[in-house]
Amino acid sequence: MVSTPIHLGIAGTHGTNTTTLARRIEMELRGTGLTVARIGGLAKQAAERGFPKMTRHTTASTEWIITFGAAAALHAELTADVVIVDGTAHNAVAYYLAAVQHHDRQPTPDDLDHLTTLARIHTRRQILIMATVLDPAAPFEAHHGKDPDYPDAAFRATVDQRLHRLLTDQRPDYIAVSPLDHAPAIQAALTTVVERLDTP
Repeated sequence: MVSTPIHLGIAGTHGTNTTTLARRIEMELRGTGLTVARIGGLAKQAAERGFPKMTRHTTASTEWIITFGAAAALHAELTADVVIVDGTAHNAVAYYLAAVQHHDRQPTPDDLDHLTTLARIHTRRQILIMATVLDPAAPFEAHHGKDPDYPDAAFRATVDQRLHRLLTDQRPDYIAVSPLDHAPAIQAALTTVVERLDTP
């Protein structure tokens, strides 16, 4: 195991293949002999505990996702060389902001400051963050059992816009990932991890 586990973050609105990207990076890293843990499904786990999601997202559900994800990542460090977070804290904040906008409201300054501060704190160890870019023209299918808000095109677009705006503000070094070409992002992740491992 490496002395200090490396954290990577993947973000993106639903239906933009964030999990596919995270899995491909995980597979490539495992191929180099590294032990990799992937953290994901945070919104689903929140909903299973009774928290609202999608257009019903609240400050409480957002805070739970951020803090639970951070705790899961710390736990993964115990046995992993690399921890991939599929759904960074920025994702949770973007969904919250999109939900508020969906209802034609504005977040209170205190809530906004609290959540964006949490996002900044709990992603500071992620040496690289990548965010998929929504292609509104790409085929999109809402599978059976998904949340009723899942196929809402306007909501998906708002999450995408809010996410990239937030990342531009907090992590201007993030990588925006084309929906048609994950290869450069995967290579960037591999290069970043190898360079960090080679740094004394």
